Amino acid sequence: MSVIIANPSSAEPPPAAPAGPDGLPYRFEMIHAGGRLRGYAGEPAELVAMLVPGYAELPGEDGRAAARVRLALDLQVRLQAELAAGRLGACTAEERAVLLGPRHEPPAPARWTAPVPLVLVAAFYEPAGPLPRPSGPAGLQVWLDPADDWTLLTSLHTAGLITVNARAGA
Repeated sequence: MSVIIANPSSAEPPPAAPAGPDGLPYRFEMIHAGGRLRGYAGEPAELVAMLVPGYAELPGEDGRAAARVRLALDLQVRLQAELAAGRLGACTAEERAVLLGPRHEPPAPARWTAPVPLVLVAAFYEPAGPLPRPSGPAGLQVWLDPADDWTLLTSLHTAGLITVNARAGA
């Protein structure tokens, strides 16, 4: 069971966390939808279901894995556009081609040192996928990893797309 509530503006205090069906606080909290919503759940899959409509009803792990990859690709495109906005002029023509290129094929530069971080979906790169990971400064690569529910959520958190908190001891 999970709960989604509206998140107030940062000028207001955060709302009280709702209790779960057992009367205890939910184990996980996620701030998402551009900071407009807070979700509470007992399992990571319930949080992913807040981001992927129909996720809980998908048959088997293969269907859920494909849904996580689709979410990562969608968020890759959005985040890449945000990171590149107003900064493309500092990039070479080759770097701009990678940043602005279609994502039906994952970008595969051997090295990435452009002034704009490159957003990548880990499922397509070693060790999970066939492509070699680009070399270059780690700070210039943003990895979204749909390997499983928790890995996806933590990678989205690290990328700044959501905020996830876990209650200790649950």
